[in-house]
Amino acid sequence: MTPAEFSQATGATLPRVTEHMHHIEHAMAVYDINTPARQAAFLSQIGHESGGLKWIRELWGPTPTQTRYEGRADLGNTQPGDGRRYAGRGWIQLTGRDNYRRAYQRLKEKFPDCPDFEEDPERVATARWAALTAAEFWFNAGCNKLADEGRFERLTRVINGGLNGYADRLARWEDAKQALA
Repeated sequence: MTPAEFSQATGATLPRVTEHMHHIEHAMAVYDINTPARQAAFLSQIGHESGGLKWIRELWGPTPTQTRYEGRADLGNTQPGDGRRYAGRGWIQLTGRDNYRRAYQRLKEKFPDCPDFEEDPERVATARWAALTAAEFWFNAGCNKLADEGRFERLTRVINGGLNGYADRLARWEDAKQALA
């Protein structure tokens, strides 16, 4: 994939592509995001989630939704301050203490140098780990199969929990499919 194709697929500027493309391509290779259908779906989703690779961490208001992260047992946010400490990071926003812990446990099996994200959540907001946590989530959530089947709405629900920004995601998907054709 060329930097121009990667830019079109994610909506990222060429400087952002230069900074992050290597890590994202490596993560895609590790997690079998290796066909045009899978790559177009993955790159369009991370493009939306990150505003074209601009935001590697959740923009914090806090918004009413973000204030509800605090004390959410389903996210493992059981300690005071967990809501903000384990806010979304990475190209697919990893959110909640339990998700940081699980991502670390799964990634350390393949990458012995993986930092403990529960102890140091900011590490998810670095180029390498943002890419690997996104691809690892994608793979374990069955998103390759959904991309193979063209089930983009379902794939969006898996990533987002709903259809927030769906029109933008669809537009990015069309751009990504065109770029990778």
